[in-house]
Amino acid sequence: MLKKLCFALVLSLGLSSAFAQDINFGIISTETTQNLKQDWQPLIDDMSRQTGLKVTAFFAPDYAGVIESMRFNKVQIGWFGNKSAMEAVDRASGEVFAQMVNADGSQGYYSHLIVHRDSPINTLDDVLKNGKNLSFGNGDPNSTSGFLVPGFYVFAQNKIDAKSHFKITRSANHETNALAVANKQVDVATNNSENLGKIQQRHPEKFNDIKVVWTSPLIPLDPLVMRKDLPEATKTKIKNFFFNYGKVDAREKDILMKLSKLSGFKESSNHQLIPIRQLELFSQRGKIAADPVLSESDKNIRLVELDKKLAALN
Repeated sequence: MLKKLCFALVLSLGLSSAFAQDINFGIISTETTQNLKQDWQPLIDDMSRQTGLKVTAFFAPDYAGVIESMRFNKVQIGWFGNKSAMEAVDRASGEVFAQMVNADGSQGYYSHLIVHRDSPINTLDDVLKNGKNLSFGNGDPNSTSGFLVPGFYVFAQNKIDAKSHFKITRSANHETNALAVANKQVDVATNNSENLGKIQQRHPEKFNDIKVVWTSPLIPLDPLVMRKDLPEATKTKIKNFFFNYGKVDAREKDILMKLSKLSGFKESSNHQLIPIRQLELFSQRGKIAADPVLSESDKNIRLVELDKKLAALN
């Protein structure tokens, strides 16, 4: 009987240990899965070897798929944009632990509006004045540079609803929007400086057909997020891997350059998301203030609530 109990205990511990070693790494859908896998798989393979964890890449057709998978513990760690990271922190038991670092030392990247190089549209003012004659490629609703940032700086600040401003509006990832502009399938679309760099590398002839007509203020570089309930020993392994990756090894440095022209990762926290939370609240505030349906009293109540949240962030 004692032997059976010991065997059952060992088996139970073994299974528990094996389960704890399985990590799914979520990757947001900024472009095709094929391209993302090509960029990320070498790093994920190194992560498995160096940490002893069994790490598997997880892809979804949109950002929400990765967020929801983390929520239900199908994904334990992932690469997110700032807005999708905010959703993962608020809804999926996530916590920011690292931030990408550019190889050139810059602290962020930029959101853009792009058009075909032959387009008569040359400025943001041209986009806003001619919206009814233009088709618009918006970003994923959980994208920072493809949706939130242009949603605030381009549309909310100009009291414009992107859904009704254009002749046609559709949503897609960065790569799809860039190629749609280059192929004249949409007139104007959101994108960012990082993805345009990849388009230049992978589709140089298409990149040459793209013209930037608006650039945002600097956006903080992307965070990495892990579930808060991971075992502390697992968290430590993951953090040590990322904080040391590419510091010395030439092959690792090359992987980071191919991934997104990075020098590595630095320690970060949920505080990184404060500017994004402020943008989200400012955007909500603008929509409420311009809502023609809400009564003045309802507007004031909601605006006071949003102002309290903004003050708390400050």
